[in-house]
Parts: sequence; structure tokens; C-alpha cells
Amino acid sequence: MKIIDRYILKSHFGPFLFAFITILFVLILQFFATFADRFIGKGIAFSAIVELIVLQSAWMVGLAAPMAVLIAVVMVFGSLTTTSEMTVLKASGISLYRVMIPVLIAGLFLSALVERFNNVVMPEANFHAKSLMIDITRAKPAFGLKENAFSNLIDGYSIYVRKSDDRSKEIMGIVIYDTTRPDYTTMVSAEKGSIDFTPDFQYLVMTLNNGEIHQISQHDHKSYHNMSFKKHRFIFESTGFGFSRNTADRVRSGDTELSANELLLIVDEFSKRISASEKNMYIPLENLQRSITQPGIDAPLRLIQSSAQISPSGKNAAAAYIDRQIDTLDGELKSIQSNREMKNKYMAAYHKKYSLSLACFIFILVGAPLGVLARQGGFGVGAAMSLLFFVLYWMLMISGEKIAERGILDPFLSMWLANIVIASIGIALVIRLSGSVLNTSR
Repeated sequence: MKIIDRYILKSHFGPFLFAFITILFVLILQFFATFADRFIGKGIAFSAIVELIVLQSAWMVGLAAPMAVLIAVVMVFGSLTTTSEMTVLKASGISLYRVMIPVLIAGLFLSALVERFNNVVMPEANFHAKSLMIDITRAKPAFGLKENAFSNLIDGYSIYVRKSDDRSKEIMGIVIYDTTRPDYTTMVSAEKGSIDFTPDFQYLVMTLNNGEIHQISQHDHKSYHNMSFKKHRFIFESTGFGFSRNTADRVRSGDTELSANELLLIVDEFSKRISASEKNMYIPLENLQRSITQPGIDAPLRLIQSSAQISPSGKNAAAAYIDRQIDTLDGELKSIQSNREMKNKYMAAYHKKYSLSLACFIFILVGAPLGVLARQGGFGVGAAMSLLFFVLYWMLMISGEKIAERGILDPFLSMWLANIVIASIGIALVIRLSGSVLNTSR
């Protein structure tokens, strides 16, 4: 049996390696094709582009490994059936269950490796990739401006550009929202302009032509100013815009840059906030009760209870007091909802790290019977059948994330739903095929 086990595992190694490299190459090519227009001709060093692609390939590895497992298993078991090797094994008293054991063990081992990769390597790679993107954007200001979209290239400013010309450094259809002043909100629009550094690289200068400045007060929303201009300059300090690696100073943001333990720490913090808000919810209710039942506290409500005739000012005071308590209660409810959504989001990311890793094992359960049913070896058939099931798996995974974030279903069940469904299909197919006689032709 050891010889057969080694033979089966050896048969899987080649197809798995080929499928893994192919999928990884396709994903990298797709990434480069999507962002090529933002890199080429921007004056960005080739080494920085290569480094960014390598760092971005981390999440692709976590995705390519389960897909490669599924393709390899379908191909090998299809080939074993086509060449009658599976029939010989069946006649020798070796069941489909036994044939799958070495592959399942290898799948568990690979799942453990992918889990370590997702928890250790991937967060670091994502963190450094985002830091590198920030550094490139700061070194090349126009790189951070996306056409037909608002960007936060500069803190406190939201900048929209309809079109940009990389060669002339000209930008057109510009809209800028300035939120740096708490008392006024300013919107600037211009037909065209340019963005560049001063010769000493100390300041970032945005020159705008043919535009207007609109300014409105945040206090009463009545004070409004409007000014037209033919040429106007925005000058910003360029501190932090140089191409310098500030990875050590940047705070990690987003669940993709965090390990499982770090995600649990964040979940625990949101749980504490929810508990605090739930306790605070009772404060306005207790205040209302005390104001009605206890003398000397919040006289307006005591007057309403004790006298049939209340002056309009007393009624207004009582109504204002009740409104304040309701606003406090409403604020706590909104805080609970917001914190619960964030808790569910990070909890879903936590379970995703493990459920996606275990997919390497789950896909063996469904890949082996699919290969037997296909009765055809080859990369094309294996890739097509694998793609179908992986699309189903990924749809369930994405749906699970949305369901978990909205609180419709527990994050644990939502993120493991894809594995449960695929494993159930695989086990059902294995049971169906294990007792049947496998022939190479009908």
C-alpha cells in the first residue's frame, strides 16, 4: 500500500505545480494589466514596480493554492479512471476511500501551510504593499489622482479629476472639497490645472485655471461666499510626500493587514464598546423615571404630573428634556449598531483565514469523485470542472461575508458555509461512487 500511496501522491505533484504556477501567472498578469497604465510612463523605478507585484502576489498565493489542488485532484483521478487503474485497484479490494487517504493527508498538511501563510506572510505583504503604494503616490502626486473619482491625496482635501494628461502634467475638470476648517466648507472647481512640486521639493503646488470658489458657513449655513478666478494656486507642505519608506511609522489598517490574533484583539475592543453602550442605554430611561417619581429632580416633568395646567414654557422645558433623553438613547443605539457591524466584519475576516485555508482539504473531497465521473484526463477538463466549483465556493464565501457584516447570520457559520456546502457535495459523491463498479467506458 505504501507503494500505491507514493504513486498517487507523485501523480498529483506535477499537475498541482503546473496548475499553481499557471493560476498565479494569470492573476499576476491580470493585476499588471489593470494597473499598467498607472505605472508605465510615470517615472516610477522598475525595481519598485517589481517589488509591488511581488508583494501583491501574496494574496494570489492564498487563492491559487486551493484552486490548484482542485484542478490536480480532478485531473489525476480522471486519468486513473481513464487508464483503468482505478478499476484494477477496485478489483484488488482497494476502495475509493482508501485511495483518497494519502491525498487527504497531503491536503491537511497543505491547509496547515496555507493557514500559516495567510496568518503570517500575507498580512505583512499586504502591509508593505500598501505602504509602497503610498510612497509611490507621495513621490508622484499625479499618480494618486484617479480619473472620474475622488481621491484623498492630501489630508483634509477630496480631489476629483475628470481627465489627466501624464505627458503635459495637465489635469482637467477639477473639483476640490476643502474640509480643513471646522467653521467653513469650501468647494473649488476649475476647467483645468496642473500639480507639481516646487524646485526645492518643499511644497506641493496645484495651479488652477478658470474656476470658482464656493464657501459656506458650518454654523448657520447662511453665510455664503462665491468668487471667480482665472488663475489660482493651492500650496501644500510636501512633508511626507518624498519617496521614503515610512512602513515602520504607518498604522496597520484593514483586516487584510492583520493576523488572526490581531483581529481578535480588535473584536474584543468592539465587544467592550458594545457592552458599554448597552449599559449607557439605561441611563436616559432611569433619568426619565427619577424625574417623574422623585421630588426635586427635573422640575418640568414633576410639574406635568402634579398640575393639570402648565404654562407653555413649562411644557416646552419638559418636552426639551424628553427630547434630550431620547437623543441620548438614539445615539447609544446607533453606536451599538455601528460597533456590531465592525465586530462582525473583523470576526468574518478572522474565520475567513481558516476557512479558506481548509479549502485545500475540502476540494479533495469533491475533486476525487468529480475526476472519476469525468472519465477524461487532461488540464482542460480539470480546469473547467474546477472553475465551476471554485466559482460556487467563492460566491458562497463572498455572500457569507456580506451576511456576516449585516448581522443576518453568525460570522462563524457565514464564513464556513462554503466549506460545509462543498464538503457535503463531495461526501455525497464519494458515497455514491464507492460501491459502484468503475468502468472506463459505458
